[in-house]
Amino acid sequence: MDKHYKKEGKYSYFEAGEGTPIVILHGLMGGLSNFDGVAQYFPTKGYKVVIPDLPIYTQSILKTNVKSFAKYVKDFINFKGFDKVILLGNSLGGHIALYHTKLYPEKVAGLVITGSSGLYESAMGDSYPRRGDYEYIKKKSEDVFYDPKIATPDLIDEVYATANDRIKLIKTLTIAKSAIRHNMAKDLPKMTVETCIIWGKNDSVTPPNVAEEFDKLLPNSTLYWIDKCGHAAMMEHPEEFNEILEEWLTKKNFSSI
Repeated sequence: MDKHYKKEGKYSYFEAGEGTPIVILHGLMGGLSNFDGVAQYFPTKGYKVVIPDLPIYTQSILKTNVKSFAKYVKDFINFKGFDKVILLGNSLGGHIALYHTKLYPEKVAGLVITGSSGLYESAMGDSYPRRGDYEYIKKKSEDVFYDPKIATPDLIDEVYATANDRIKLIKTLTIAKSAIRHNMAKDLPKMTVETCIIWGKNDSVTPPNVAEEFDKLLPNSTLYWIDKCGHAAMMEHPEEFNEILEEWLTKKNFSSI
């Protein structure tokens, strides 16, 4: 991933491939590496994969909210000179993608959400990270996945470091409150963009009924399930995730935009 990582102006991002741009938005505790499977696969299929580093912990506290992050994504898309993009988001990234689509629908050709917040916020709000309690952080990290082994020691250490950084913890709580404030239930029925919903059947963070609610409220959505899968389908079952996404992209003829 390193050789495709760029820094230009205020933006840091991964970019690979040529063709229709797929802009990927990572979650609250997630990084660019969560999407390694997508980033390696789709550039070989005629797509340009772009993953910006979202300024989740670097913007001022006043700009630490879903709406400001959505504007950041719009500014990034304009900076890259993209006319229309496919937005793909996991967890908080899905919420940002949804809110961006609400505010700037003219920029979004298609939307892909997986384990997204926006309707049900235990994703961030039910038990805030406890500082200094490594075993608690380890358990919470493992609970994100159906297979706890996906939560590697490196991943757990990263979450632990974030929970023990006072400024990051304050911003995490600020984002959790913002996610609740920016609930999308009333907006979704007006959003007509073609949407692919890929969900883990065993997601305990945003349970399956959340996916069903998204599917019910969004006018042009298709819901796909991945079995034995938790909150981050693109990490836990990358091959199946890519197959589903490619099938949907082909069916909707997005390679031609």
